[in-house]
Amino acid sequence: MVMTSPIIYWFRQDLRLHDLPALAAAMGSDKPVIPCYILDDDNAGEWATGAASRWWLERSLASLAADIADGGGSLILRRGETKAKLRQLIDESGADTVYCSRQYEPWASTLERTLHQEFSEDGITLKRFPGTLLFEPETIQNQSGLPFRVFTPFWRKCLRESAAITYPVATVDPQWSGVDLPGDKLEHWALSPKQPDWAAEWGQWWQPGEAGARDKLQQFLAHGLADYSDGRDHPALECTARLSAHLHYGEISPREVWHTAQGASAGGSALESQAQKFLSELGWREFSHHLLHHFPEIPERAFKPNFHAFPWLSDDDKLHAWQTGQTGYPMVDAGMRELWNTGFMHNRVRMITASFLTKHLLIHWREGARWFWDTLVDADLANNSCGWQWVAGSGADASPYFRIFNPITQGKKFDAEGAYIRRWVPELAELPDKYLNCPWEAPQAVLEQAGVTLGKTYPIPIVDHKAARESALAAYGTIRA
Repeated sequence: MVMTSPIIYWFRQDLRLHDLPALAAAMGSDKPVIPCYILDDDNAGEWATGAASRWWLERSLASLAADIADGGGSLILRRGETKAKLRQLIDESGADTVYCSRQYEPWASTLERTLHQEFSEDGITLKRFPGTLLFEPETIQNQSGLPFRVFTPFWRKCLRESAAITYPVATVDPQWSGVDLPGDKLEHWALSPKQPDWAAEWGQWWQPGEAGARDKLQQFLAHGLADYSDGRDHPALECTARLSAHLHYGEISPREVWHTAQGASAGGSALESQAQKFLSELGWREFSHHLLHHFPEIPERAFKPNFHAFPWLSDDDKLHAWQTGQTGYPMVDAGMRELWNTGFMHNRVRMITASFLTKHLLIHWREGARWFWDTLVDADLANNSCGWQWVAGSGADASPYFRIFNPITQGKKFDAEGAYIRRWVPELAELPDKYLNCPWEAPQAVLEQAGVTLGKTYPIPIVDHKAARESALAAYGTIRA
């Protein structure tokens, strides 16, 4: 009897079983499928998964393994350099084909090309499929056949092509291979912190995995979509989807998000406009990934060449104050503490904190991007790099550098009742709203009544806003054409 060679399904940033074109193709091949995941810090290098994301990854893999086990399979875990680990699996299983979904990080794209070439020389087929974006980056171009550098025309083109966003593929009954192959135990990877366990409370915030992703989407559509356009800028409100980590790890497809949101808003013009605003944020994710694909230097180099000469400053003390939420600006500090305590930061506050670092402190955006990379559960190279460059003014379709977020007025506008600040900066909780964003302006009697001693219970601002703004504009003046 001739034995059928199995297919190795190589899970990457697609940790789900539904609406996964590569997996559907593998299951439709009538061959047994061996599911595997390889934790490859070797090829990733400095962009190896950060600490907060590893916490998420551990739970996402556990969820995926349980789902595969329910279908009679076993997720094989290996740690190390991908090519070596895949070759081991090929030798052990007799497989001659590997299926996977594309990734767009520079190191991941390079790895795909290397594997495709070297495997083909040995008679092994590597088949790559879409599945992590709405559109493949090669398919969205301007009239000159070049990648877009500005979001609005990019998204307009995507909307014109939206008929190509087909409905999620039907779930195929699993045909997992019954071959018994060795693998690592997930707990031996030690992806979660232990001493200290700074993520001990994160389980109350997050449910990694495919089921958690779908629940989060349904919760948002039921309770957040109706007020999304206005509410999304207010960090104390539950008006955002918080799907970013689920999307990063591929626990839900952007195509499923697209069609589910469209369906939820059908028939109501007001709700439809909210859905379109929400989907445009999905568009920004798309735009960032396309940019990273076409311009792989974005994580390290300014997109705008004139920013290569920007006179960034180095100040470890101020950087540390920013990282720990001790800048003396309550809105900034609230955001940085939310990040540390939950692995997440509201998007409006991400812009405020990023602007403070790059413009009030004149510290390079790469320092902020690296801190976010290690502390965000949704750390994504495309989104993180492009977001930081956007705020710094050096990126594609960037906010102008001279747009310097005032953390005082931003707090008053988007946290008018002070709920967000009081939650994350509890030492200021008793201050009246009038002084909550600027405690240094409060009379001494008011500070005493609120139990606030500036310089002891809460820091004095590390920079003066007006002076910092003038310094930022002067620095920008040195590189203006």
